[in-house]
Parts: sequence; C-alpha cells; structure tokens
Amino acid sequence: MAVAITKDNFTENVAQGVSLLDFWAPWCGPCKMQLPIVEELSDELKGTATIAKVNVDEEPELASQFGVMSIPTLILFKDGQPVDKLVGLQSKDSLKAKIQSHL
Repeated sequence: MAVAITKDNFTENVAQGVSLLDFWAPWCGPCKMQLPIVEELSDELKGTATIAKVNVDEEPELASQFGVMSIPTLILFKDGQPVDKLVGLQSKDSLKAKIQSHL
C-alpha cells in the first residue's frame, strides 16, 4: 500500500533511495484513476522503491514546494532530490520503467 506523505514524514520517506510521489486530490477524476495504478506499483516494488501519495488539499505546502500546478502530478525522487516530473494520468508500465531506470 502506498504511504500517505505529509510535511512531517516527507524527509524520512524520500531521503534514501528511489521514491515516487503521486500528488492527488479526492475530487479529481484522473487522480481516482491513477490511485489503483500507484497502489499496484507499491505492491510490486515493495522493498525496491517507495511509492507514496500526497493529498494536495491536506498538504498544500508540499504541492507548492514542488511546483505542482495540476493533478495528478507524479514526481520521482532519488536520494531526496526530484529527478523526474510527470503531469497527468500515467500508465503503470511507463511509471515502472521510469522508476527502474533510477534504481
């Protein structure tokens, strides 16, 4: 299951290794379509990469910090630094390939 990220647990979840953060909101249609894909990746890549989600309504500071202007936005981090940013609904295969290219 994807980890719910807040400003309080952001650093501990993203500081080491590869992490994918899904910036979403409960009222966003494409976000609702993205969440099951994110959950599947979380199960498939457990122990390899951190897959997490950030509710932009609850964590506007994080969304602002990373320049999230529309949702869903998925940001890939390596050792705490953003290395890729994808805006809009993404397929599981394309996300998995992006993550694996940074492992």
